[in-house]
Amino acid sequence: MQSMLPSLFILGLVALAALRQTRNFPSSPELIDERASAARALGFAVALQAVHFTEEAVTGFHEQFPALFGLPPMSLTFFITFNLVWLGIWIVSIAGIRTGSTFAFFAAWFLAMAGVLNGIAHPLLTVAVGGYFPGLASSPFVAGAGIWLWMQLRTAARHA
Repeated sequence: MQSMLPSLFILGLVALAALRQTRNFPSSPELIDERASAARALGFAVALQAVHFTEEAVTGFHEQFPALFGLPPMSLTFFITFNLVWLGIWIVSIAGIRTGSTFAFFAAWFLAMAGVLNGIAHPLLTVAVGGYFPGLASSPFVAGAGIWLWMQLRTAARHA
């Protein structure tokens, strides 16, 4: 459990920021085409996140990230389950974005922000350890998808 604390702390902060965006930028019923574009961006971001998660799982992110904090490895079972649950939430949210679901917008904002954070964090972690850090290869693509998703979500919602 202790090995998950750094990840849960960071993801908790991202969740708070996503909640703020969801509350401040609700989608209006007339923005049908904009929500469809956001749903496509979410689908693309989910696909890249699946690739990123696979890279992390295969290369030992669940072991190396906690080790940076002097913690024991995260359970591979927990790491896989956690990521598969989120992938499922995001897949379901693709349809929810089209209907303007608040929960779907929260999940999409979370992925957009986490994607951008991944694009920053993985290169920095690589520098910190002096070599490849699990997830580095796919992180720029996840960040790009996160930025695109962010832009589409802003278009599909208006400031309250």
